[in-house]
Amino acid sequence: MDRLAFITGASSGIGQALALRYHQAGWRLALAARRGGEIETWAQGVGLARDRYQVYACDVADTASITAAGRACIEAQGVPQAVIANAGISVGMDTAVLEDIEVLARTFATNNVGLAATFHPFIDAMVRRGSGALVGIGSVAGIRGLPGHGAYCSSKAAVISYCESLRGELRSSGVKVVTICPGYIDTPLTRANRYSMPFLMKPEDFAQQAFRTIEAGRSYRVIPWQMGVAAKLLRVMPNPLFDKLLAGRPRKHRQGEGR
Repeated sequence: MDRLAFITGASSGIGQALALRYHQAGWRLALAARRGGEIETWAQGVGLARDRYQVYACDVADTASITAAGRACIEAQGVPQAVIANAGISVGMDTAVLEDIEVLARTFATNNVGLAATFHPFIDAMVRRGSGALVGIGSVAGIRGLPGHGAYCSSKAAVISYCESLRGELRSSGVKVVTICPGYIDTPLTRANRYSMPFLMKPEDFAQQAFRTIEAGRSYRVIPWQMGVAAKLLRVMPNPLFDKLLAGRPRKHRQGEGR
């Protein structure tokens, strides 16, 4: 079967690693990102077969843009077997700074509204076919809030809850909803972090485990498993102990701060 994967945020990091893993498995690719030219340059550099992928330049934070890309994918390549809503942004914020409220709004526009808009064009067609996988990329950061990381943590908590809701809605349709929560992955998104990142993982190793998870149709997984254990412990940790544990932890860089 000549299967197709639609992947957002495919111009860097996890998105590229997932695209390469799917290509290696023989899938065709629909690659979406704002920087379409960068995808083309990368695809040629790693030797992706030109007749096996198509690039859709779009802005996930713009509902009209990302839904148009989804419809264009269906028209040009058919209905995907997997839609991976990977695009996301991570910027520190301080609620006492008025400008950072816009950071919160922009984060939710990309990480949450953009995720739902990514799925939207494909749902009816997948339901009619009776198969497919809608994959939301969450984060272990969505399990408990980290100081200075309110926008990202809350957005990823919302990804987890949204995908859980969608999974219930599509339960009898044959369409799987898969939530994958990465721990720390060595990508441009994490390299500027000024705090320790336990169990840091290479993007290609993450992509391999994510690919297997999606193929198995699992509903939820934290990758790597060690971060899953840590996340469960943090979730049940009493608030006073959790707050003490994070006291003095460096905050996420805010927009415009030096690194």
